[in-house]
Amino acid sequence: MRSAVAAFLLLAAAALPAVAQTAAKPKAAPAAVPTLQTPLDTAKAMSQAERQAIQSDLAWIGKYNGLINGDANDRMVNAIQAFQKDRRNKPTGVLNPQERDLLRDAAKKLQTRVGWKLVGDAGTGMRTGLPSKLVPVYGSDANGTRWSSSSGAVQVALTRIKQADLTTAKAADRERNAAADRKVTYSTVKPDFFVLSGTQGANNFYVRGQLRGDEARILTVVYDQANKATMDPVVIAMSSAFNPFPTGAQAVGPPPRKSVEYATGIVVGSGGDIVTDRQTIEGCQSIVVAGHGNADQIAIDKERDLALLRIYGAHGLTALALGNTKATGDVELTGIADPQNQGGGAAISSVKAGITPSGSNGELALSPAPGLGFSGAVAIDASGKFAGMAQLKPAVVAGPSSATPTTQAVLVGADALRDFLKANNVVANGTSSSPKASVVRVICVRK
Repeated sequence: MRSAVAAFLLLAAAALPAVAQTAAKPKAAPAAVPTLQTPLDTAKAMSQAERQAIQSDLAWIGKYNGLINGDANDRMVNAIQAFQKDRRNKPTGVLNPQERDLLRDAAKKLQTRVGWKLVGDAGTGMRTGLPSKLVPVYGSDANGTRWSSSSGAVQVALTRIKQADLTTAKAADRERNAAADRKVTYSTVKPDFFVLSGTQGANNFYVRGQLRGDEARILTVVYDQANKATMDPVVIAMSSAFNPFPTGAQAVGPPPRKSVEYATGIVVGSGGDIVTDRQTIEGCQSIVVAGHGNADQIAIDKERDLALLRIYGAHGLTALALGNTKATGDVELTGIADPQNQGGGAAISSVKAGITPSGSNGELALSPAPGLGFSGAVAIDASGKFAGMAQLKPAVVAGPSSATPTTQAVLVGADALRDFLKANNVVANGTSSSPKASVVRVICVRK
């Protein structure tokens, strides 16, 4: 084409004198040079939503390895050409209608095979894509939310880190060392996010974290070599679908609170002072302590979810002695279960629970979680000393449709309770060593 154009221009230049001698003949306009549209030009002419859909479908069939954001780029064109070559079609880099339908159908089949779905996790506040058929085993605790295959060969986790002066570099370093056999082969750390990937023993792992303020929210995927062909495109899709801080219509929060909710309170002072779980009494129109009447909310601690209630003119309350025990091992939780869990009754009961560090605000995870009504229950250690207060977090309702919503339980240590009371000028003068003598039922009425 270029030689033809050059020859045309040379001929035109040679004819100029002759044209000048013949004034009667007008000059011919130069021929327009046709401009060929490239595959990238075609991609740029599409809507961003269509480009994003094509990138996603190409990623699912293993041809596109990049951010699924709808940007027009050479990587997308190359992936289209690779798809066309596999179909033994001409690799034009531009999908015709028939090819687009074939690509969409191929991706859809793979999504259906793994049970791809978008979920909002109320326990961590995040949204993500999930291959639900590959990870049907669901669980949650104070550390976050997890899904896995029955054998553990594929694992997905949503976790949070919250601490003062947190940076993505600190969060990334923590994730690098999360497992002793973790070896990072790819790493990128930016001011607001980080990505790590590599091997973890005989497995592959991928970590993506996002930072906002003093909190990092993290997606982790671990899978063995036998699942690599299936999981590699799934991980790309999960990374693009991961929304750690959803807002607006995408926002994820706890389920609606009940119009009447029950908790346990610990009597901590002879003046009618009671400590309970802040979340349980949040938004109450009235707070009632069974057998003693209405209670006033005096103070709250949002960081540790503690609430101080007071009954004025109370009689017959026995304050518990708050010792200096650091909780370890197993504890016994004494509380008053929800009426529905005991046939409408109000009996005080005790259950056992193990504790493990949760890494969040000094809390300890409790497992198994006690039943409803035990939020605010007394925890006693193996030596019979006060070890803290149990809290039940709102039930997690995301996860596979077959999963039963799981309540998270944590233990707020004795030191935290004493500090809370001291900050609010409450003298914890209890002498009782009997939890059953010092717990009361707290009733929150919202409507």
